[in-house]
Amino acid sequence: MNNFKSHFKFNKQERSGIFFLLVLIIILQGVFFYIKTKPFQKETLFIANVVEQSQLDSLRLLALQKDSIKIFPFNPNYISDYKGYSLGMSVDELDRLFAFRKTGSYINSVEEFQKVTQISDSLLAMISTSFKFPEWTKRKKVKTYPTVKSKNAIEAKDLNLATAEELKSIYGIGETLSNRIIKFRDRLGGFLINEQLNDVYGLEPEVVQRTLEKFVVLSPPSIEKININLATAEEISRLIYINRKVANEIVTLRNEKGNIESFEKLFNINGFPINKIDRIKLYLTL
Repeated sequence: MNNFKSHFKFNKQERSGIFFLLVLIIILQGVFFYIKTKPFQKETLFIANVVEQSQLDSLRLLALQKDSIKIFPFNPNYISDYKGYSLGMSVDELDRLFAFRKTGSYINSVEEFQKVTQISDSLLAMISTSFKFPEWTKRKKVKTYPTVKSKNAIEAKDLNLATAEELKSIYGIGETLSNRIIKFRDRLGGFLINEQLNDVYGLEPEVVQRTLEKFVVLSPPSIEKININLATAEEISRLIYINRKVANEIVTLRNEKGNIESFEKLFNINGFPINKIDRIKLYLTL
C-alpha cells in the first residue's frame, strides 16, 4: 500500500510540470475542436468565389447584350443610310430603295421591298420580321368607281349627302354606325375621298366596300389647306387626324429646326399618325 501511494507523491516542481502539461493538453484540445467545428477559412474562400463568379456572369451577359443588335419594328420606306448598313444592306440595295422613294412611291409589302431593292432571300428573312407597314396597307382594297358608268350599273349617290336612314340600308350598318358616319363627316367638313370612310371607328372593310357600292364622294367640299409652317398648334390640331399634343410637337420642331420642307420630317414625332399621311396631305401644305 505504501508503495502504491509513493506513485502519487510529487514534489513541488513535478506538480507544476504536470499542471502545465494539463493546461497545454486542454488548449490543444480546444484548438482542435474549434478548427473541426468551424472550418471558416475554407468556407470564406468558397463564398468569395461565388461572389466573383456572379460578377463575371453579369459582365459576360452585358458583353453579349452589347454585341447583339436588337431590331425594333420599323417602316422600311424610311430606312436611313446608317439603318441600312446596320441591317446588312449593301450600298446598291440602299440606292435602289432611295431612288424608288424619290419618285414619291411607297413600298407596302415584303415582296415589294425585295423587288425594289433586290435584296437576298436570306437577309430578307432576317429583317422582314421587323417590318411594320401602315394599317391601311393590310386592308382589302376598295373598289374604284369610274366616272362614266354603264347602262346596267346602279348609279351611286353622293356620300356627303347621304342621310343616316339611307346608310342604314347597307348590310352591317345600324343606328350606331350610321350616326357615327354622319358625325365623322361633319367633323371633316365632308369627305374628300372615298377612302376616308375607312377611318370611321368600328366600320369593317367589308362594310366599307358595300357602302361604296351605293355611296361615293361626288361633291367633295372646298377646303383651304393649313400651312404647317405658319399655323399655330391650335389651328393644326383642328385637323381630325392630329391631336393637340402632336400639333405642339410640330410647332416645336418648326421653331427649333426651321421650316418643315417635307412631310417625312414629321415621322420622327412621337405619336404622329404615319399611316394617315395620305389623308393629312389633303389638308396640310408646306
